[in-house]
Amino acid sequence: MAVEKKYDFIIVGAGPAGCALARNLALAPQKPSVLLLEAGGDNADRDLRIDGKRWITFMKEEMNWGYKTSPQEQCGDREIDYSRGKGLGGSSAINFGVYTVGARDDYEEWARLTGDDAFSWSKMQARFKRLESFHGDTPDGIEKKHVDPKPEDHGTNGPLHVGFAKQWEKDIAPMLDTVAEAGFPLNPDHNSGNPIGMAAMINSSHNGLRSTAKDLLTGVPDNLTILTGSPVRRLLLEGNRAVGVETRDNKFWASKEVILSAGALNNPKILMHSGIGPSDQLTKYSIPVVKDVPTIGQGLRDHMFCPLVYTCKDGHTDRAEFYGNQAVMDEALAQWKADGTGPWTKFGCGGCIGYFKIPGLAETKEFQALPPAERSYLEKETVPHYEMITHFPIHWFMPNFPSDSLNCSSVLVFYANAQARGEVTLQSSDPDAPLRFDPKFLGTEFDRRVAIGSLREALKLVKHESYAKDTKAMLAGPSGDSDEELLAYWRQTISSSWHMTGTVKMGKKEDEDAAVDSDFRFKGIEGLRVADMSVVPVLASCHVQSVAYVTGITCAEKLIAQHGLA
Repeated sequence: MAVEKKYDFIIVGAGPAGCALARNLALAPQKPSVLLLEAGGDNADRDLRIDGKRWITFMKEEMNWGYKTSPQEQCGDREIDYSRGKGLGGSSAINFGVYTVGARDDYEEWARLTGDDAFSWSKMQARFKRLESFHGDTPDGIEKKHVDPKPEDHGTNGPLHVGFAKQWEKDIAPMLDTVAEAGFPLNPDHNSGNPIGMAAMINSSHNGLRSTAKDLLTGVPDNLTILTGSPVRRLLLEGNRAVGVETRDNKFWASKEVILSAGALNNPKILMHSGIGPSDQLTKYSIPVVKDVPTIGQGLRDHMFCPLVYTCKDGHTDRAEFYGNQAVMDEALAQWKADGTGPWTKFGCGGCIGYFKIPGLAETKEFQALPPAERSYLEKETVPHYEMITHFPIHWFMPNFPSDSLNCSSVLVFYANAQARGEVTLQSSDPDAPLRFDPKFLGTEFDRRVAIGSLREALKLVKHESYAKDTKAMLAGPSGDSDEELLAYWRQTISSSWHMTGTVKMGKKEDEDAAVDSDFRFKGIEGLRVADMSVVPVLASCHVQSVAYVTGITCAEKLIAQHGLA
């Protein structure tokens, strides 16, 4: 039966941004009525939160939109996994649980691009601290050179529990020493605002349990209504004002504002099927044009990675004893279900993560060809050029992984600050059909130069005696170290980090490429805001769930102030 009900605010999408926005808005002293609509289910099964299995949760079809890219021209025309989370928590319920906040200079750049100090590092760090309950305890024997977070950089009373794994695999601390011996810097806390250097990984988990954005909905007041199984098809408009939203069966009305937080891939779809977007695409699929906004769906950015994998000498790791014995894993699962402890709170629950600059990049012709403002940003002290992650459970991802190679070491290599701008475009008049996603991986000469340089730097680590002494053979890596061979390996193995950003970009009111202003208001449509990764005008130097959370918090603060809800 159709339902029609009015709320003060309607929020579309219950990922990190939507949940953070809903929580903070509902807790405003004036208690506005808030409706949070989520396309997927409630993701209530506690077993979906086993920390050590967080790498494979995305494989559950009911929790994943199941998207893929269009064939990627620079990557052998491969269609690449483009997963997006579905259900309460959004992509925080299926991501790999890496919790990094990025570079303070990312946020200073955001503030510069928008002319709004609300996005500066000092303001954003204060929001991170209110968001998190940071658990900085480490196992006995971990030295301060490895881990030394400062209390002033972290929060202790927020709804999102983050921190280090309670148990570490035996080769995590030695890996930090290995990296240092190979000449790379260490970082005692990658979430201080300066991520440069290799660090022990902070996770969005605690005590063996994955944390998700759904945790922000615990204990919220009854002026927040949450409806799952409610995919929004289009906005309800009266002239140039958004007054509600429409699902397949229902209409919901907003007396104040509608906020889209459905993500960088789905927000453009809702807007386009509401008649807001590039008029040529709308006309092609017989969608009446309400407002021609050519920038909708443009500007897509992402982080990409490729793997290096080596088998280890006997005794270097104990992963084979766990992953290679189904009975041991089953027993560990029973222990986790009984009391939340055991090997599933150790294996795959920690690792090393580091961000670095590429020596000599600024002297390359590809760098020199960038616009001056981009060159200036990339040379900031805290902005990295690439990232490495260790202890990725690669056996779950490599086809036909040899069972006798579970004692292996993997290093994922990511290139940062890709200059390619992809796009999401209409391919059907059906509002339930996905858009076409073309991120244009490796799409510029600069991107290819950074991909080559980052992989070459990572090879310096794995070929160094400090690393090589514990390995036997390469399972995955480039065939050689020439530019051509390194780039060929990227083309063959590139994956998305699922950090889709920038398709409904924020900017100054006068910026032609900006669809929303720094108050998250959609330009030209009253009563409509957009608040999630789709608006973020920088490709933050991190795993971007953190950015999505503080984007939602920032929007809530602005709504509360502008509507007098404090």
